[in-house]
Amino acid sequence: MRLLGYYVPHQAEGASRGLVLTLHGWEGCSHSSYNLVLCRALAQAGYDVFRLNLRDHGPGYHVDPYALNPGLFLGTLLDEVAVAVGRVAEMADRRPFYIVGASLGGNFALRLAIRHRAVPFPNLRRVVAICPAVNPARASDNIDAHRDVRFYFRRRWVRSLLAKERLFPERYHFGPLLKLPRLREMTEWLVRHYTPYRDADDYFRRYTVHDALLQRLTVPTTIIATADDTVIPVVDLQALTPHPLLDLQIYPVGGHVGFVDLFPFKHCLPELLLAALAEDEADEG
Repeated sequence: MRLLGYYVPHQAEGASRGLVLTLHGWEGCSHSSYNLVLCRALAQAGYDVFRLNLRDHGPGYHVDPYALNPGLFLGTLLDEVAVAVGRVAEMADRRPFYIVGASLGGNFALRLAIRHRAVPFPNLRRVVAICPAVNPARASDNIDAHRDVRFYFRRRWVRSLLAKERLFPERYHFGPLLKLPRLREMTEWLVRHYTPYRDADDYFRRYTVHDALLQRLTVPTTIIATADDTVIPVVDLQALTPHPLLDLQIYPVGGHVGFVDLFPFKHCLPELLLAALAEDEADEG
């Protein structure tokens, strides 16, 4: 297993306030716009940042990310992400370590927070999940229900699959899948042909963030979400059982990992994230 990531040291004067690892969403990467905006704000605020790419994700500037692993990316690949996160956590040394994930990356972040109870990450102080896909099946169906959103994700996914097929033609043949119009149908075909899972529902269930598991949290965890998200049904988040270590913040508008004010133009997400991290520092003080 090999994953690609980018490290950015803090840009403020004085010692680092800690190391923040970011996880992007499905078909995003370390260089997605929201990732770059957060990285810039974090570095200017005094944090070191490590932007980790999931398998088959990455900008391709220095290495072809699809060539790093013959196997396909799946949302169930938590173990390999946990190993990489553990290695990055060691880079923090004795400084505070934070995990921040958006969308599918938010799903991974929450599962890493749950996993922390059994296999702790060194100096993990807080996990922040932004618009997390806690129920992947419903998120996929939501994407299918919005034509423009479906077109965006389907186009990027098809491009990824074709890149993988070009690299490993003896292993992958996605012709029939490419003729399917909806993500749910595409997932069903892919799961049945290239994974050990029974069907799409079985696959989605394997990386759903179950409410009962969140009751086992041992690290402060913040969820930042919006009521008008076209991908993540807000009811999935509102249904979560309260927990003393779980801070659920649902804002009326912001879209899916958007949080942009137009007049004047401003990205609000960095402020929300920095406020969440500052809570941890206040608790320490």
